[in-house]
Amino acid sequence: KLLELITMATSGLVGDYGSSDEEASVPVSSTGGTSNLGITIDTAPAVAARPFQSGTFHVNPHQKVLAHNPTFDELYAPNVGPQRPGPQREKMNFNTYTGHIEDGDMNAVQFEDQMRTFTARGYAMDPSVSHQMSQKVIGDKEAAAEYGNESILLTSRSQAKKAVKRKKRQARGDPADLDNYLGPWAAPEGEKRVAAPTAEEQALLDEWAKDRKLGNEKDSEAAAAKRAKEEEEESSILHLKEEYDYQGRSWMEPGPQEHVTYGEAPERCFLPKKQVHTWRGHTKGVSAIRFIPRTGHLLLSAGLDSKIKLWKVYEDRAVVRTYTGHIQGVRDIAFNRDGTRFVSCGYDRYCRLWDTETGKCLGRYTNNRVPYCVKFHPDEDKQHLFVTGTADRKILTYDCNTKEVVQEYDRHLGAVNTITFVEDGKRMVTTSDDKSLRVWEWDIPVDIKYIADPSMHSMPSVALNNDGKWLACQSMDNKVVTFSASDRFRPNHRKTFKGHLTSGYACQVNFSPDGKYVLSGDAHGFCCIWDWTSTRMYNKFKAHDKVCIGVEWNPYHPSGVATCGWDGLIKYWM
Repeated sequence: KLLELITMATSGLVGDYGSSDEEASVPVSSTGGTSNLGITIDTAPAVAARPFQSGTFHVNPHQKVLAHNPTFDELYAPNVGPQRPGPQREKMNFNTYTGHIEDGDMNAVQFEDQMRTFTARGYAMDPSVSHQMSQKVIGDKEAAAEYGNESILLTSRSQAKKAVKRKKRQARGDPADLDNYLGPWAAPEGEKRVAAPTAEEQALLDEWAKDRKLGNEKDSEAAAAKRAKEEEEESSILHLKEEYDYQGRSWMEPGPQEHVTYGEAPERCFLPKKQVHTWRGHTKGVSAIRFIPRTGHLLLSAGLDSKIKLWKVYEDRAVVRTYTGHIQGVRDIAFNRDGTRFVSCGYDRYCRLWDTETGKCLGRYTNNRVPYCVKFHPDEDKQHLFVTGTADRKILTYDCNTKEVVQEYDRHLGAVNTITFVEDGKRMVTTSDDKSLRVWEWDIPVDIKYIADPSMHSMPSVALNNDGKWLACQSMDNKVVTFSASDRFRPNHRKTFKGHLTSGYACQVNFSPDGKYVLSGDAHGFCCIWDWTSTRMYNKFKAHDKVCIGVEWNPYHPSGVATCGWDGLIKYWM
């Protein structure tokens, strides 16, 4: 049996090596039948690649199945063969933006250790040589020898060395002796805990205290002198040669003028065409101008040079009187109903009441905050009352007779910029830096109307139309917006005037006496005039070299317009 099987296998193996043109032979038994064993032999089996000279089998990194059991070195051996052309950035392990940085002789932890050691002790291992093979240090050699070339983070001193450095403390004492027991709070031996200065240090301290006392006395004297100047040195200068004319009339009484009817507003106004005069006298910018009521033949100006001047509008147009008393720039001015008095407010935190003709200061009022606006009550029976808006969000009503605050309105959230009386003084409208408009009943400190919108901006100037129906407000988004001055106080979006630049500047807005024109200053020195009906800009002319901050239409002249600017000039246009 065994011999027969070997013979059959040998004959089958030889037959497999026949010609490819011959038909596949079938193993035949010695008895002449077909074999039933079904044995096939693979003449080209898959054999693992032979190792190269390195002695390792190279494995294809993209191969999914392995026919042998590779070693660790074979699995993680570097790839061999040609590389794919083109950028190889995706194949590189970038740990910085520009490439891959390998740790060399010193890693980040060791570098931090050496840096802190050098900062604290003054020495570090020499980076030019391998610190793993050499103990060469740079820096303070003595400190390195003292600490044994040890760093701070990775090594520490032994307990013996710490014991040498640690100072010996005093004995704790007996816990039973409460007066002398020190416990863990015992101080090191030789330590001084006396805070008293030495004799030399005490002498220096005494000399310094004496100098400081003398300095405080000098400061107090200067403050007293300044306060005396604020409170007692108001004065005025009359620039006219004669205070009265040959008929005994004061300069407060106007003379006859062509095309002017005192006390009556012109029925129709016209656009100014040319400049007729320039008033010079302020050494700094002019912040506000006001025509005297009922006649308009005098013009009052407030300057940032702390002076207030009164000018003639007609005839020789000379300066009449200068009022001095403020020690800082004057912010706002306002006449009373007949023009015999006016009140001024300045950055020195004072409001001062003046007699227009004599120039005498009749009163001083302050709440230790900067007043931004001031206005007399328009009612004839309340000419002894004036209101002022301050930087601390308050509106104060002062009585000129008692010189005291008789009412306080405290509802705004920012500095109060304007105060405007409507409905013959029964109500007043105020604007503030909180970008809101509030309406008040007179002498009632609770607002009856609050207007605020996310699209609204701060409105530093407000003007009332002559018929008392509309309010023109200078908005800080380079627009003049309007509100009705009736019970509803609704904004009129159809009446919006554009074309000028006022963002960041409190340029004044005003109306012509007939209500036909709206005029405003400009940050570039222009004077802009719009038509009230169509909101179209009629005229825009260069009035000043710097900001044109104030514009006033003469209430009794059809085309007289006065402008003031930060160039210190006041100009009159007709």
